[in-house]
Amino acid sequence: MASRRKFLEKSTQLAAALAAGAATISSAEVQAQQPSATAKKLHVLMRSSWGTDDPTRASFVFSHGLLLSDAGHDVQIFLTAEATYLMRKVTVDSVKPVGWPPLTETMAKIVAKRIPVFA
Repeated sequence: MASRRKFLEKSTQLAAALAAGAATISSAEVQAQQPSATAKKLHVLMRSSWGTDDPTRASFVFSHGLLLSDAGHDVQIFLTAEATYLMRKVTVDSVKPVGWPPLTETMAKIVAKRIPVFA
């Protein structure tokens, strides 16, 4: 809660400084606003109810969960409603999201990283 408050205060100060025309910011101030290298490991539960009727949205929970896991966070995926059909291999093989890798590839990585998926 305190870090969120600090962030909001700093961003408000930055916006006010830019609005006033003070475009020069020291590198020390920029480094103070960036997260530290020892960031806290998060425990993330992701939920989705998107199914095969929208393959791109259906694959988001898996793609984003995989990226969060790659970043070092603990991730769990929880599927509800239409998304539960994505637990069938035949269904996963047929889902081809626009602009993302096929769900088959993403699911193989999810299984390899042992990310729990609840349906």
